[in-house]
Amino acid sequence: MISVSDLLTNNRIPGNCFAIGAYVQGDLEMGLLENRQGDRLIALPETLIQAIYAGLEKETGQASRLVLFNCGRWWGKNFYTRFCEQLTSYYGQAPADMPMIQFLQALQQCWVVHGWGKIDLDQTYQNRGFLVVKIWNSAFAKHALQATQPSCFLEAGILTSFLSQLTGRDLHCVQTTCESMGADCNHFVLGLAKRVTPAEAMVTQLNHDAIMQTLCEGS
Repeated sequence: MISVSDLLTNNRIPGNCFAIGAYVQGDLEMGLLENRQGDRLIALPETLIQAIYAGLEKETGQASRLVLFNCGRWWGKNFYTRFCEQLTSYYGQAPADMPMIQFLQALQQCWVVHGWGKIDLDQTYQNRGFLVVKIWNSAFAKHALQATQPSCFLEAGILTSFLSQLTGRDLHCVQTTCESMGADCNHFVLGLAKRVTPAEAMVTQLNHDAIMQTLCEGS
């Protein structure tokens, strides 16, 4: 509960750090986008995302999946650092000291304000050593070139690095469903590599629930 003395010494009650309309600031004349800290943002047009997929597929073939995943891991590492710095600056406390609900709300709003869709963390299988992440309206799934297998390798890499740093464990991520294949959302399963990797061979044969059941039975 906020006390009167707190209001007298600090008359600002912070909302969500990544609230739309407050986090992104633009200068139309200069063609610039910045966040509330003044850091430069970049808008990725759909044609560029499509070109990245097409270019990597042409130049590297099947290896494009690994390239995108590793790019995502690098991106996720830096994203986690910036995310924590911005939370600390805005709320005046380290993310580790924040209530979990506040941290998750900030992450969800951060995902939205950057145009990456809607994200949710499903802890149903947490006691079995797995974390499931669901993402809706992914731009990366929307512009995938093929619909025969999950294609959000960049996001899988981002989640791997981000959640590995958050939990202090070396995690791996496998996407089990994809909007590009007609699924209602993108499911990502995270856990220790030796326990999650078997899911890679199941994604074209089993649905998400069946994959999770198999993984849990093997744990």
